[in-house]
Amino acid sequence: MGARQVDTGVAGLVLGVEDGVATLRIDRPEAKGALTAAMWAAIPGLLAGLAADPEVRVLVLTGTGGVFSAGADIRELQGHYATAESADAYHALNSAAEQALAAFPKAAIAFVQGPCVGGGCQLAVACDLRFADATARFGVTPAKLGIVYDAASTARLARVVGVSTAKYLLFSAELMDAQQALRAGLVEDVFAPEDAEARVYALARTIAARSQLTVRAAKDLLASDTADPDRVAAWEQASRASSDVREGLAAFTERRAPHFTWGTA
Repeated sequence: MGARQVDTGVAGLVLGVEDGVATLRIDRPEAKGALTAAMWAAIPGLLAGLAADPEVRVLVLTGTGGVFSAGADIRELQGHYATAESADAYHALNSAAEQALAAFPKAAIAFVQGPCVGGGCQLAVACDLRFADATARFGVTPAKLGIVYDAASTARLARVVGVSTAKYLLFSAELMDAQQALRAGLVEDVFAPEDAEARVYALARTIAARSQLTVRAAKDLLASDTADPDRVAAWEQASRASSDVREGLAAFTERRAPHFTWGTA
């Protein structure tokens, strides 16, 4: 599978696919990765396209030039908060983008360098896994602006870091460095800046080579705190009907790399 670029239709978002890994890049380093309303609005459609693309097995969400995202574009916020109606419409864009990322059916990894604050952190937390280099800084900062954090975002943050740490982040609006984020469980690992990208993409390619039936079933079943018997049964039935288990066992016996095909065209 060769590298290809996908037109996002919006300034500030760049999308490419290579070796089964899609990279959605927040590309506004001059604005510290600030997310415009147009960028928020574009995210659900881009993710829907990637979800339907059989070549894509893993998504990496990242930034550009050592910057992930400092959050919403502050220059736009005064206009969005001019009326209750416009504020509600703007929040709906944020929520739709975050929910689309959380509901993305394939593995999603946030690779964080530099600031990951406000809406940027909101998107990172919506991913399945988060990795950072040593320059990363994380913050959830609505208390600096007098904004009430979305209920779904608050609950998702608490599931990742625990209630007490979520309260600390929301109450104080203070930033965590990469090592603090690692201790809090906000990131899975912290890498040196010089090899962080290689480490993250090596893992992304590893996940892309695994059985996507297993990956997607695990993601779906872990999305709920309680096991839904019907969902479990549906995935078990899919497993029985798929060739992935036979291929996995054959590859193990023959001491070769497996070639899983579930979910491909």
